[in-house]
Amino acid sequence: MPGTTATVQDFVPYATAAIDFHRALNIPAGPLVASRAELDSLHAHLVSLHELLDAHTRRTSPLLPAEGDHLRAARTRLWQAADHLHAAYHSSPRPGSGDVPDRDACRTRLPEGAPELTICRRHLETARLLRRRITPADLRSPFTGLVRR
Repeated sequence: MPGTTATVQDFVPYATAAIDFHRALNIPAGPLVASRAELDSLHAHLVSLHELLDAHTRRTSPLLPAEGDHLRAARTRLWQAADHLHAAYHSSPRPGSGDVPDRDACRTRLPEGAPELTICRRHLETARLLRRRITPADLRSPFTGLVRR
């Protein structure tokens, strides 16, 4: 990697390979629908990607505004994807009972008891940080990036 020291390791390609490996091994032979555990894991992954892009956006934007705009748009889209995964989690039946909880139940912080509250806690914590950097209009806008040349 040009411009990095020998001790710096880029782990993103390994994360990508792990996801590809998971898909190749589990999806063709797996159940027809995603499990709640997998939705929770995917949500955690998207939140981590969101945090990584947030860090890159905050560092890049002052130096290269056009690149920062694209990173900001990608960060917003990742949050929207994480929000949809959170909704999918709450739309899927609970293991054991098959009941589908109300999406608003996660605001109580214990919609289904531990350990299922981890996705809601993670989602709410990220949403709190998100409100500091993204306006509600940004989240509803069909286009989240400026065009700079």
